[in-house]
Amino acid sequence: MTLDAEAIDQVAQELLDRETERRDGGRVTESFPGLDIDSAYRVQHELLARKVAAGETVIGVKLGLTSRAKQIRMGIDSPLTAVLTDAMVIPNGEPLLASELIHPRVEPEIAFVMRERLEGPGVTAATALAAVASVHAGLEVIDSRFADFSFALPDVVADNASSARFVVSPYGVDPSTLDLWLEAAVLALNGEVVDSATGAAVQGHPAEALALAANDLASRGGAIEAGSIVLTGGMTDAVAVAPGDEILVRFTHLGSITLPIGEGAS
Repeated sequence: MTLDAEAIDQVAQELLDRETERRDGGRVTESFPGLDIDSAYRVQHELLARKVAAGETVIGVKLGLTSRAKQIRMGIDSPLTAVLTDAMVIPNGEPLLASELIHPRVEPEIAFVMRERLEGPGVTAATALAAVASVHAGLEVIDSRFADFSFALPDVVADNASSARFVVSPYGVDPSTLDLWLEAAVLALNGEVVDSATGAAVQGHPAEALALAANDLASRGGAIEAGSIVLTGGMTDAVAVAPGDEILVRFTHLGSITLPIGEGAS
């Protein structure tokens, strides 16, 4: 049995409270066993509605669990989608303030800025890429509201796919000039390379991830709007960070992003 409206509100408020109070907790699927994927997306919608009511603006979409290894681990065969707001943006050159989050982790992503509205169903990688205005280097900071990042799939969907913060490079590249399947990212923590990957790690190709996002959103009456930022999914495993750390990601053609990790207000 899926959750009723009252339970949807309760779960959304609990997740929002955890984020606001910077605390984690157990899986909501344990307290609400009726939380299936459909209910989880309803929770996600309600969670974002409350953020928008508080003054945030929706600016884009992100994908989660785009790597095949992560999908197998979670027992799914396609990524999940979540929403980006302006409150998640870290301006280029500014630090991530770790005290604002619970247990942040960072992963490199290929980001798209959309030229045209992209609406499913039936979107292919080719039609998706044709709607892209520019491709950017990206870093996403994820921060689960579940203890030890331990969650079932409906939990993480409801939690807006662990969304927290992100950085996108200010200068984009024309997608027609890139082979995104081969576009590589090298991730370094405090000057030491910790991981690397190519765009092939993202659902086989970042444009495939973009098409999947458009088609998935269409199943719930949504679309990717013109001007939106789309984070196509982590290319590598996420790396835990703490105050005093510095993250550097260097792409083959998309440039580099440096993200210092600061303490911030307590």
